[in-house]
Amino acid sequence: MKKLFWCLCLSLLFGGHVYAREPSAVKVDMLAKTGSSWNGKPLPEYGQGTPEVTILRIAIPPGVRLPLHKHPVINAGVLLRGKLTVVTEDQGVLYMEAGDAIVEVVDTWHYGKNEGSETAEIIVFYAGIQGEPITVKANGPE
Repeated sequence: MKKLFWCLCLSLLFGGHVYAREPSAVKVDMLAKTGSSWNGKPLPEYGQGTPEVTILRIAIPPGVRLPLHKHPVINAGVLLRGKLTVVTEDQGVLYMEAGDAIVEVVDTWHYGKNEGSETAEIIVFYAGIQGEPITVKANGPE
């Protein structure tokens, strides 16, 4: 499942194209490679079941705070534009700006908020299990 996840990420990065004519024009920047989430805790082992990759583009308007939630699956994203602050239940804080990558906390209550003046837009990749939620709100599954 891990190999499938990263192959999909690379495929999306290169738009599904193979650049055979101009290999010198291809530039690859590693945005994240880690076995830990942004708060330093180790990522859990992958669950059992049929793998399911979900990719979301999330737009958070200025001044909006997301509800308290947690992710039971490993997920990672890249903030495309704007600013985003992520806060965990124990008051850990991560400040993000456009271009920053995040390896999200797993099974940890947290929320995101846009304290900037423009819409924050982030693409997030979830490595989940078919039929299982990727996000659980404090008041129930999403």
